[in-house]
Amino acid sequence: MTARALMMDVDGVLVTRLRPGWRWDADMEADLGVKPDDLQQAFFARYFRPIVLGQEPLEPWLAKALAEIAPHVTAQRMMAYWFEKDAVLDHQLLADLEGYRARGIELHLATIQEHNRATHLWEALRFKDRFDGLHHSAAVGFAKPDPDYYAATQRRVGLPAAELLLVDDSERNVEAALAAGWQARHWTGERRLAEVLGF
Repeated sequence: MTARALMMDVDGVLVTRLRPGWRWDADMEADLGVKPDDLQQAFFARYFRPIVLGQEPLEPWLAKALAEIAPHVTAQRMMAYWFEKDAVLDHQLLADLEGYRARGIELHLATIQEHNRATHLWEALRFKDRFDGLHHSAAVGFAKPDPDYYAATQRRVGLPAAELLLVDDSERNVEAALAAGWQARHWTGERRLAEVLGF
């Protein structure tokens, strides 16, 4: 059945890589003097889970981690660098999505994000002009593939589960969406959207 709303993942789908294997922090040591592995261990592995679920704020915990591994870099500078670098958009996919929106299909973001980057995506990258809603983990209180994420997001969208279609680069997230009664497609970036959706 044709979906009434496409639920688009962000990282790995709308936000892509410059080249295979590229990461936003690839040049961070040269640019900021911060080793990616150090930031991963000191911040992301230690503090990020409650932040991305909306239970803790980003900036103070990022500042705490940076004070340990790179006291010359402020949390604000790191956030600005992260959000700017982690913003390589798939313009072909965005153009293809416009065609579906023109046909009356709603477009929503279904993504694992903390509040600050979610706001950056919505406002600075102007996703608010392209999408009908933003349903990020910090706002919902759950993250994919938790079944509660899909239930809460469905309530926010206000459509039956069977009319929502998730496009995600994580097979676990796709499987969880199907288990929640959604439609879902696995995105690899190798095919155009119409081929992946089948309509």
